[in-house]
Amino acid sequence: MELPTICDGEDKSSPFVNCIRKKYRHLRKWARRTETNCFRIYDRELHHYPFAIDFYAGRYVIYYFSPNRFELDPPEELTLEVESALQLLFNADPAMIFWKCRMKRSKYQQYEKQDASKEFFTVLEYGVKFRINLHDYLDTGLFLDHRETRQIAAKLGVGKRVLNLFAYTCSFSVHAAAKGAAFTKSVDLSNTYTDWGRENFLLNELPLSANRIVRADCLSFLDEEDGKYGLIIIDPPTISRSKKMDQMFDVQIDYRSLIERALKLLTPDGTILFSTNSRKFVFEESLFPNCSIQEISHKTLPIDFLDPKIHRCWKIYRAQEGLARSDRARQSRIDSNEEHHSRIGKGDEEN
Repeated sequence: MELPTICDGEDKSSPFVNCIRKKYRHLRKWARRTETNCFRIYDRELHHYPFAIDFYAGRYVIYYFSPNRFELDPPEELTLEVESALQLLFNADPAMIFWKCRMKRSKYQQYEKQDASKEFFTVLEYGVKFRINLHDYLDTGLFLDHRETRQIAAKLGVGKRVLNLFAYTCSFSVHAAAKGAAFTKSVDLSNTYTDWGRENFLLNELPLSANRIVRADCLSFLDEEDGKYGLIIIDPPTISRSKKMDQMFDVQIDYRSLIERALKLLTPDGTILFSTNSRKFVFEESLFPNCSIQEISHKTLPIDFLDPKIHRCWKIYRAQEGLARSDRARQSRIDSNEEHHSRIGKGDEEN
């Protein structure tokens, strides 16, 4: 696995360049240790540079966060400065720099397909391989902000049957299978993404017979499925108005029904891992009186992301009646101990 080194003799007068340099030097050590060559090297640390820059195996994806729906492109001088910084620091080939715009949308707008190049390449995340496409869609095939969430899911799924809803390109399932899940089933409504997910399994030499992929509406699937699972992963979109769905999906409105249906498929000792990137989402724990619910969002924030609200995540257990409160208290003590040891470990690493 190759990772670029910082070019010697570069100008150190730019705060923007200095910010990327400092962050990348720290991340490069972590990336080599974890066999990861896709990560965020800049995350809007400086106010006047409203970008995020992701590194994907020698390629650079720059997300411009447009303030409105009318300014799709950044000012030309900023474009030149950012590209020059990447060329200065990493000797980046201009052909390997990709710009994407994340604009403020109305509630009912969807991101559309942008191209049809079908140009894929492979990246590593904790040693697991994934196919990436930087041309055809706004998203690349792998949501980097859920890197640690995938690790948590993989550990929870060892030896278990895993159900992955709204599976996208099946990255959660692939990590779970690679870690030792007994069986995975991934459900998504898109033909494009189910095919993409299938290729991700094959890329890692994971048998499709033990890792089924189903193209279906997730809510309808839950009504028809009768299998039992030790881990159910639910990472739905905030809003979806796909023509293939019977009705619009809104995570704030539909999460209760979604979780209640998933609970019927959960083994007595199983876990639901629920996440959302909706910044306005409110989780009403009182809606699930017989469950032990624990928010773990702080554990799922990757080392390279600064925004603690990039997503939120919960563990949900089907506790026996009357035991939910004690289970939550016990889990809280365990997590406190883990967090304490994690802080010690990070301190040792920095020293």
